[in-house]
Amino acid sequence: MVVARYFGAEAATDAFFVAFKIPNFLRRLFAEGAFSQAFVPVFTEFKTRSEHDEVKRFAGAVAGTLGGVLLIVTLIGVIAAPALIAVFAPGFWGDEVKFELATSMLRLTFPYLFFIALTAFCGSMLNAYGRFGVPALTPVWLNIVLIGAALGLTPWFDIPVYALAWGVFIAGIVQLVFQLPFLYKMDMLPRPTWGWRNEGVQRVLKLMIPAIFGSSVAQINLLLDTIIASFLVTGSVSWLYYSDRLVEFPLGVFGIALATVILPHLSAKHAEASSEAFSQTIDWALRWTFLFGVPAALGLAILAEPVLATLFQYGEFSAHDVRMSGLSLSAMSIGLVAFILVKILAPGFYARQNTRTPVKIGIIAMVANMGLNIAIVVPMVLLGVAGPHAGLALATTLSAFLNAGMLWRQLRKEGAYMPAPGWARLGAQITAAAVLMVSVVVALLPDLSMWSQWRALERLLNLLLLISAGAVTYAAAIWLLGVRGDTLRRLLRHR
Repeated sequence: MVVARYFGAEAATDAFFVAFKIPNFLRRLFAEGAFSQAFVPVFTEFKTRSEHDEVKRFAGAVAGTLGGVLLIVTLIGVIAAPALIAVFAPGFWGDEVKFELATSMLRLTFPYLFFIALTAFCGSMLNAYGRFGVPALTPVWLNIVLIGAALGLTPWFDIPVYALAWGVFIAGIVQLVFQLPFLYKMDMLPRPTWGWRNEGVQRVLKLMIPAIFGSSVAQINLLLDTIIASFLVTGSVSWLYYSDRLVEFPLGVFGIALATVILPHLSAKHAEASSEAFSQTIDWALRWTFLFGVPAALGLAILAEPVLATLFQYGEFSAHDVRMSGLSLSAMSIGLVAFILVKILAPGFYARQNTRTPVKIGIIAMVANMGLNIAIVVPMVLLGVAGPHAGLALATTLSAFLNAGMLWRQLRKEGAYMPAPGWARLGAQITAAAVLMVSVVVALLPDLSMWSQWRALERLLNLLLLISAGAVTYAAAIWLLGVRGDTLRRLLRHR
C-alpha cells in the first residue's frame, strides 16, 4: 500500500521491481526453494540419527560453504548488473532511463541474496526443531524496513524510488540478525567452516542442483512473465507485481505455512520408514488446501478490483492501474489452489530425497508456460486487446495446474500417497459451499465504478462487508453440509 501510494506504476517503479525481482527470484530459487528442500531432509536425518555435536558440525560446514559460494555469486551479480538487466528485462534495453535506473538499483538490491539465503538456512534449522514461529515472523521485517524506507528515506534521494533499493539491502541484514539469538538459545548457532568435501554437504549439493529447477518452476514462470512484460506498455511490470503480491498473501499465510510444516514431518516419517504416516500427512495437507484454498481463490478473483482499489488507489496509483492490475489478479487468483498444491506435493518427493522427478515435471510445466505465453499474449497484442499482461498471468495459472496434476499423479504412481476415504464427499461439500458463497458475494457486489468514487473508509467498509458475508456464508454452508465434528477434529489434531 505504501509503495503504491508513493510510487504508483511508473517507469521508475518498473525499474525497481525488476531490480528487486532478480535477487528475490534467486532467493526463492536457491534459498527458500532448492536449498531448503535439499537441506531439511538431510539435516533431519542427521538430527534423528546423530549426536548433537555432530549435527552442529554439519550445520557449520553447510553455513561456511553456503556463505562462501553466496559471497562469490553476490560479487559477480553486482559487477554484472547491466548484463543481468539486459537478460531479465530485455525490453528496458531501448529505454536508457529505465535501464540505468534498474542497473544502479540492482547493485543495491543484489546483496540481499547473500543475507536472505543465510536467513533461510537458519530458518530451516529452526523448522527442523519444530520452531516455526520465528522463521514465519522473519519476512515481516522486510515489509517493516521497506515501509520505513519509503516514509523516511525518500526525501534524501533525487529519485525517490532509490529509498526502496536501500530498504531491500538493509532488510536482508535485519532478517538474518533477527534469527541468530534463537539459534544461540538452542545451542545450534553454527561456526562456519569451509566444508565442500563434507559428506553431508555433498549430499545436500547433489539434492539441491536438480531441486533448483524443480522447486521453483512457478518463480521461473513469473520471471518469464516479467521478461515479456518488459516489452509491453509502461506499467505492465508493476501491474503484475501488485497482482502477485495479493496472490502471495494467502499463498504465504496458508500455502507456504503448510509446506513449511510438512517437509520436516515428512522427512522424519521417511527416516523412520513410516509410509502410512507419510501418506496421511500429505492427505491432511491436501484437505486443508482445498477447504481454504478454493474459497480464497474464488473470493480474490471476484473481488480483484475492489481489493486493489481499497488497498492501492491513492496518490500515484490511478483507477487505470486498478483496472489493469485487476485483469492480471483475476487470472492469477484462479491458480491459487494450484500454486498451493505444488508447494504441498513437491515435499512428498524432496522428503524422500528424490529431486529428479519434480525436475522432469517442472521442465514440462515451464515449456508449457512458454508456449501458452506465446499462444495467449501474441494474439492479444496483434488484435490490440487491452491488458495483454493478464495473458501472462493466465499462462502461469494454467501451467501451475499442469505441474500440480503431474506431481499428484506421480506420487500416486509411486505409492507414496494413497488418498484416505472421504474425498468425494468433501469435494462435493466444498463445491456446494463455494457456489453459495460466490452467489452471495456477487449479489452484494456494488458496481465497480463506485469504488473509484468512494473515499478510503467507504471502500474499506464495503470490502469488509463483502469479505465477511462471503466468509460467513462459506463457513455456515460447510458446517450445514457436514464438515464439522470428527472431520474438523481430525484436520486440527493431525501432526
